[in-house]
Amino acid sequence: MATCFRFNLAIPSTISKWRNPSTSRAMKISCIGWDPENILRGPQSGHIAKLEFKRRLEKDAEARDSFQRQVREETERMRALRESRVIPDTIEELVEYFLDTEAQEIEFEIARVRPRLNDEFFTHLKLELGKLRFAVSKTQDTEDRIIELETLSRALEEGVEAYDKMQSEIVTARKSLVKILTSEDIKATLLDLVEQNELNRSLLTLLDQNIANAYQGNQTQAAEYMEKIRGAMLKYITV
Repeated sequence: MATCFRFNLAIPSTISKWRNPSTSRAMKISCIGWDPENILRGPQSGHIAKLEFKRRLEKDAEARDSFQRQVREETERMRALRESRVIPDTIEELVEYFLDTEAQEIEFEIARVRPRLNDEFFTHLKLELGKLRFAVSKTQDTEDRIIELETLSRALEEGVEAYDKMQSEIVTARKSLVKILTSEDIKATLLDLVEQNELNRSLLTLLDQNIANAYQGNQTQAAEYMEKIRGAMLKYITV
């Protein structure tokens, strides 16, 4: 079976002393306060330099806006793609469903079908793997299938464990997010959460969901404000 499953868990300055070759007395320059020709003038920032600076600022702003727009478009594309996929009814079909899932989408799909990733599901995977491993005659397709199922099994087990841990942290994350969004001193609040070990991936995920919802609801100002908070969080967070 062809599958697209791919899982990949001053400048230093020097001061020289100059001496008059005709005498042994050292020449010493103590101060220059008179410069009628303006020879020693400092660098001037003229009209052209100011225009160049303004042009760069505008270019950077345009590039940032373009990047953010591309991110939003890609997010919307992935959302539409996710919603277009229909979750199958049987365990056998669910296995194939995950094998046809892009690696970066595994976490999302685990969240969608977590109740079905139970003992019965993993027992089915183990039984199929056992049959393939001890088959009397093995083809290359059989070997490929074994590798696919082994990789999928590890990915799902690790993913389920991470998901369950995240769910146990989600209540604390909600409280922490409210604390951040209502804080008058974001930095102090983030440092406080770091000390309490509450600045984690669950909180970051919850913030990302709020950012996405804000953009979807055309609340651009709120979304941009939360993106700034996200940037500050990344300086302290341990993902």
